[in-house]
Amino acid sequence: MDWLEKMNNVLDYIEHNLDSEIDYKRMAAIAYTSEFHFSRMFSSISGISLSEYIRRRRLTAAAFDIQKSDMRIIDIAAKYDYDSVDSFTRAFKRTHGMTPSAARKNGMQLKAFPRISFHISIKGDVEMEYRLEKIDFELRIVGKGSPVKTSRAFKTIPSIWNTAKKDGFMQRLIDMSWENPKCTLEGLLGICGNEAAITDEEFEYFMGVRYEEELPKDLRTICIPPSTWAVFPNIPNAWKRLYSEWVPTSGYELANLPCIECYYGPKHQPRHELWVPVRSR
Repeated sequence: MDWLEKMNNVLDYIEHNLDSEIDYKRMAAIAYTSEFHFSRMFSSISGISLSEYIRRRRLTAAAFDIQKSDMRIIDIAAKYDYDSVDSFTRAFKRTHGMTPSAARKNGMQLKAFPRISFHISIKGDVEMEYRLEKIDFELRIVGKGSPVKTSRAFKTIPSIWNTAKKDGFMQRLIDMSWENPKCTLEGLLGICGNEAAITDEEFEYFMGVRYEEELPKDLRTICIPPSTWAVFPNIPNAWKRLYSEWVPTSGYELANLPCIECYYGPKHQPRHELWVPVRSR
């Protein structure tokens, strides 16, 4: 079963469960990846968050029910997982520009958001830079973690860095960082969870640096075993293109280790890189 088939199987699961519970963990399992990585994968490829896609598909199906059946609005709201008619009406109006009751009138123009499907788009004009790095020793990373809700990771992680800059923790990490690099993974590091299989609703985002001196009392240590990494410049662009362009054709899959966002000093080029743990398929 290849990557595209897995992704399209997830879309089948969503379509079959628009009128029942949609389990995010189940979707990640179908895709053979973690919930966190699947959410990133989906939004990077489709340009829309997973929750927003599900919301639009449900409201599209709800509009068809309103126009084609005599079901009560309250029953349609419950069918598509809305707690109340009021919350359903607000969501419906934001999407379709009218209330559900108004949509029942003859000739009303609504919006339909069709099911998407995944395929590889052959572009050919923009190369994707990467390199493989093998680190043959254990990485000892010192820092502290913050809880992140999986569904809000995209918004929460940048705010964590902003807070660290304001309260001085970022500068403290800079002061602790290595002047004489032992490997190329040197800089401010953001570790996404404890392992690749993030299946809980919340995970830890760990901010730290590689450090081998005595551990400060208020900080923790994460140790990452020797491993192979695919390294991509420009973190936002790397996340966007990783799953849609590199993973499907690379012959690699994610290893059971966290991805690491690495932010370098001001004179380093590139300024930041995404380190992705990989293994041969």
